[in-house]
Amino acid sequence: MNPVIGAALTERRERVFLVLAGVFLSAMTLLNVIGITKFIQLGPFALAVGVLPYPITFLCTDLVSELYGKKRANFLVTVGLFINGFILLVMTTGQHVASVDPSNMPPWQVLQLAAPVALPQGGSLEGNVELFSVMYAMTSGAVTASMVAYITAQYCDVQLFHFWKRVTQGKHLWIRNNFSTLLSQLVDSVMVVTVTFGAVFYRGEITLSTLLVLVASNYGFKATVALLDTIPLYILVARLRRYLQLAPDEIAAAE
Repeated sequence: MNPVIGAALTERRERVFLVLAGVFLSAMTLLNVIGITKFIQLGPFALAVGVLPYPITFLCTDLVSELYGKKRANFLVTVGLFINGFILLVMTTGQHVASVDPSNMPPWQVLQLAAPVALPQGGSLEGNVELFSVMYAMTSGAVTASMVAYITAQYCDVQLFHFWKRVTQGKHLWIRNNFSTLLSQLVDSVMVVTVTFGAVFYRGEITLSTLLVLVASNYGFKATVALLDTIPLYILVARLRRYLQLAPDEIAAAE
């Protein structure tokens, strides 16, 4: 591969960061948008559909930590936090702004519920309900829960990644990848499930065993993906270091 220097090399490095940031923010946004609108059975795991892309966020932060350093990784997590808040702001605004005349609504915009539907955060929906109201009710609580879990878990992942990097003196990428991700994913899984369904559990609408199954399934899926992404991480780090023209201990951004 012919070496690239100067502004061309800087642009190449920034483009790769933009791709990693885009994948990270897309996976995080999907978690918030589709959230708990559907639960799926994936092998032994019972999951909210929004969890499916979320483990990719930890792979992205580990790649950014390894190639661009701690400041860039924390910056990416902070941007994600503001996007979480922006999503919640837009959804809340849409929910509270007056709707058009129901007679002018397209038929698919209004749902006729045969029976009241209890909501995770309390209250219920019944009768004729706007489709957006259903989406808001299903996702707004999950967004709030994910924001709490996100703040803790993602910053935890970055801090632990660099802690293990210092402990191992920059060696054994698999240790900092797996030990940082497995612990931060556990924090995320416990927090997001308990915050989302805590009110339901308190009202006695779900049992402790159900809550524990949700936590275990959530974490089991994330931990499995975290372990499986070790080989892709090694491949990506090796190829991207060559592409970005980085020495083994060099990063692509100033610390």
